[in-house]
Amino acid sequence: MYSATIFKELTFDAAHFLPNVPEGHKCRNIHGHTYRLKVYINGPIDEHTGWVADFAELKKSVKSVVEEVDHKFLNNIDGLDNPTCELLARWLWQKIKPLVPGLSKIELHETPTSGVVYQE
Repeated sequence: MYSATIFKELTFDAAHFLPNVPEGHKCRNIHGHTYRLKVYINGPIDEHTGWVADFAELKKSVKSVVEEVDHKFLNNIDGLDNPTCELLARWLWQKIKPLVPGLSKIELHETPTSGVVYQE
């Protein structure tokens, strides 16, 4: 039996500020990002379908979580009072994990050049 890792990428827009950074830090001001979320699943390649999982089903599951943060002010969401990229990734992981069998890691890009890889 063969296995593979597949991924699905979604984007969302959200605003936040970081309350725990030093006074004068630019991230202490309210600002926004277009986040890119990449969700990875590892598992066996089904001999009949030829895939690890259906991309459409994966998108549907992850989209339900993304809708909780899309076009929102992250600081107002329960559990995201300090919405750093790292803590937002952990929050997303905790929401996605029960919905996506085989979840192996997520990547969250806050900007085109900055982000985090999160896995447990």
